[in-house]
Amino acid sequence: MIDTLPPKSMSEVRGKLTPNANLAKLVWFKAGGAADYLFEPANLDDLKGFLAGLEGDMPIMALGLGSNMIVRDGGVPGIVIRLGKAFAKVEVLPDSQLRCGGGASGILVSSAARDAGIAGLEFLRGIPGTVGGFVRMNGGAYGREVSDVLIDCEVVMPDGALETLPATELRYSYRHSELPEGAVVVSARFQGKQGNPAEIGAEMDRIAAAREESQPLRTRTGGSTFKNPPGEKAWQLVDAAGCRGLKLGGAQVSEKHTNFLINADNATSADIEDLGEEVRRRVRENSGVELEWEIQRVGRK
Repeated sequence: MIDTLPPKSMSEVRGKLTPNANLAKLVWFKAGGAADYLFEPANLDDLKGFLAGLEGDMPIMALGLGSNMIVRDGGVPGIVIRLGKAFAKVEVLPDSQLRCGGGASGILVSSAARDAGIAGLEFLRGIPGTVGGFVRMNGGAYGREVSDVLIDCEVVMPDGALETLPATELRYSYRHSELPEGAVVVSARFQGKQGNPAEIGAEMDRIAAAREESQPLRTRTGGSTFKNPPGEKAWQLVDAAGCRGLKLGGAQVSEKHTNFLINADNATSADIEDLGEEVRRRVRENSGVELEWEIQRVGRK
């Protein structure tokens, strides 16, 4: 574990600060080690004050719903920030815009947009994460991604400073942004367009049904494992390499959707990551394509 936090950081927080915090229960795979510290701030001022009070070069990582992440078995160094209800508000703005807290889920954002008659954000219904996560990762689903709708975002920097970053500064690419390391997204503005709530709701229902039909949502999984290579579908490459149902330790390639890994039998994070690497090796040998991880892999091995 990293050295003990300075007394100021420990004594003045209003939220919850937990040393040696088990992260397995907070991520979809239900596997992995502990965070040196888990901080769940009471509000924005609490987060800013806590980070401003840190000393030295303390690693900082934000954690949303834990849906697109492998937490390695050795745990995560430094501080993991988890935003709660205080950061989950959604505000309807003029001109078909929404301001959304970094802890708001994709379901909440898309539902608020539907209720306000704002179209163009339905695809967020298909992203199993929070605003903070899919702003950082340029999350996408069903032909659209966050870079299509983001106006700007507010972030708290590792030194506690609050900054507003326009979408252009994030330099988005496929499932990637250049958001500064350790920056915590606390809110974002999205641009939609005027629409009919019934039609918006119908599209959200279609997306939800498509996910339920095609993805292993009721298993311990982490979402799409590999990025789609240009002009290719990752699941087709995995399937063609004979990896459907492939097992390693307690981890398995989903039979339902081969771009999903699942914790089938008390898998360790090492089992899951090693299985992913074996899939990458087999795909490379079969098709010559080098699959890139989409799931974040964090922490100590």
